[in-house]
Formats: sequence, structure tokens, C-alpha cells
Amino acid sequence: MQPGTLEHIPLPQGIRARFVPHINGLTVHVLEAGFASTERPCVVLLHGFPELAYSWRKVMVPLADAGFHVIAPDQRGYGRTTGWDGVYDGDLNSFRMLNLVRDTIGLVAALGYRSVAAVVGHDFGSPVAAWCALIRPDVFRSVVLMSAPFAGPPPLPFNTATAAAPASASQAASDDIHAALAALPRPRKHYQWYYSTSAADTNMRHCPQGIHAFLRAYYHYKSADWQGNNPFPLQAWSAEELAKMPTYYIMDLDRGMAETVAPEMPTAAAIAACPWLPDDELAVYSAEYRRTGFQGGLQWYRCGTGSQDSVQLQMFSGRTIDVPSIFIAGQSDWGRYQRLGNFERMQSSACTNMQGCHVLAGAGHWVQQEQPDQVSMLLRQFLQQQG
Repeated sequence: MQPGTLEHIPLPQGIRARFVPHINGLTVHVLEAGFASTERPCVVLLHGFPELAYSWRKVMVPLADAGFHVIAPDQRGYGRTTGWDGVYDGDLNSFRMLNLVRDTIGLVAALGYRSVAAVVGHDFGSPVAAWCALIRPDVFRSVVLMSAPFAGPPPLPFNTATAAAPASASQAASDDIHAALAALPRPRKHYQWYYSTSAADTNMRHCPQGIHAFLRAYYHYKSADWQGNNPFPLQAWSAEELAKMPTYYIMDLDRGMAETVAPEMPTAAAIAACPWLPDDELAVYSAEYRRTGFQGGLQWYRCGTGSQDSVQLQMFSGRTIDVPSIFIAGQSDWGRYQRLGNFERMQSSACTNMQGCHVLAGAGHWVQQEQPDQVSMLLRQFLQQQG
């Protein structure tokens, strides 16, 4: 795909787009702010699903105004970055966590930085940022995690030499929870395992309402605008407790995601009044996903729900994030509670230099878009404290 064939992205003044080739097999599409000087410290912003580098448009200029060179890539599988395999049965290994970290390190190096002031990740970008900071603290000198808490590396079986090898407890628990969800009086399923099926991309990409309407309903349903988002800690990893979450996380068993979000489509008046995602900005997302589909991002979920990633990451068992860190989420975001205990473990053990957890009123899952001024202020304060 040649850059000249792509539609223009309407960017705020002070942000430019360009392509950086030869990054771990990719040509990476990046948005940049604060690029006039090569002496500025760098900040890298990593988006989640179903998002793009464009998701950071509202915080990039404020960070640049604070003296930083701000880089936001379309990550592997997304947007205008090319070189990834978007076929369901294609090369899944390239989407594994260690390779996503390699993508980020490669981009930093290509831009001429030995280290960056911070790596900031939202949603699925949050674990990538966390692993960047854990594996290469010399490169990523601080980290900001948004919406998705990091609970630390998976544990390595310990002191098993003289005992019978235990069965895979995590796999057994996973199998049990799916059977239990399906057996509920209102049968349910977990969205991450649904996203790992071959049906998910087709369901969303070719949905009856069209991609633009699908994304509008999806973003609305997970935002503070949807009045049903009143998250609270769950008491157990059980079907009954998980089913208390909205259906964008614990779906009805017989529905795909397109059918799940369709009833939550906001009215035309609500769309016209939406301050954080007007229709012309949503059109950037819908145009990109109409062109690429969703499978590139869904490959990340397939890696996360399988066992191979966990086995690879066990080599870091016992390691912690020791660089300065903060966590930011929307008050109406269920993300910090969807995995039992992760929010607490992040603060108590996974991050040894956690300098604050900020839960912002008036924001759901899309916190840097719903409350960009508050997020920008928190990011600037955190970065300035690191010197």
C-alpha cells in the first residue's frame, strides 16, 4: 500500500504523520508532535483495541508544548502500519508480547533515541508498555498504564522437582469458567475468547449496521456516556460474578459483538452532542477499519488467550517494574476490575515505584479521549517530576 493512496487524516495543528520503514519487519505509520527539535526527550504513546495512533490526538500537542517529542504509532495489526499478516491462520508468533515490545524498541532506536522519558499505554497498549518497562528499564525510564492494570509476570512453577507435576491450573480454570458461563440461566461468554475465534472479524467487519455505526455504538457503550457503566470490584472469578459486567465484556452466548452493541446505539441527537468523538473524527476510525478489518488487532487477543505467550513470559517470573509509574483510568471504566485482583497486585507488588493511581470522573474506557485535559495534566505532572 502506497502512502499516496491513503485518505488524508484530519490532524490537529502541530501533529504530523509519516512512515518509518524497517522496524522489525514493519513500515510503521506514526503521528508526531514536538518534532521541530531533535534535543527533546521522547514520549511514546501506545494505543489499544479498536483504536489507532489517532486516539492520542488530544494529548499529543499538550505534551509537545511541555517540551517533549511525542510519538504515537499505529501498532502491529492496525491502521497504516504495514508488514503484518492479517490472515486468521497466518503467523501468530509475530503478535506475541515479546515481539510487540521488540516493535517499540525498534521504533525508538530508529528515531535515534537510546532511551525515552516514558512509554504510555492504553487498553491493550498498557501491557505492551508495562513489558517494555519491565524488560528494558534502561530504555523506558518511566511508564504510564491506562485502563488495563498490570499484575506482573506469570508465575513459574516452583519447588516441583520432588512432587508430581501439577496439571495446568490456569487452563483448567479457564475451561471451567467458559463452561460455567455457558451454563448460566442467561448463557454468556467472555469477550476475549470470542475475539479469539475466526468468526469475530467477519462479524464486525461485515456487520449489518456498517462499520461506522458499529464503532459508534461500541465506543458509546464503553464510555461514561452510557449510564450503565458503574464498575465495582468482583468478589470471585466465577460465572455469576463475571456476569455482573456489561455485555461488551461478558457477552450473550448466541451473539457476536456487532449484535451486542447494536441496541446501545446512541440517538442522532446524542451523537451530535458528543464532545469527545464527533462524527468526523469517528470517520477516521471507520475508514481505517473498513480498509483493514479487525483481524490484526484480534491476533493480540488470540495470543493472550492461548498458553504460549504465558510460557514465554514466565522467564521474567519474579521481576517487577521498578521505574516510576502511574495508572490512569476513567471512573466509569470496568477495565480495572475485569481481571480479579490485578488492580490491587499492580499497586502492591508488580510496580515497586507506583506514584499514583488516578480515576477520572466523566470518563469511561476511552479516558484520553473523554477527558483529554485531565489526562494531559497528569501526564505532564508525572513527566516533570521525573526531571
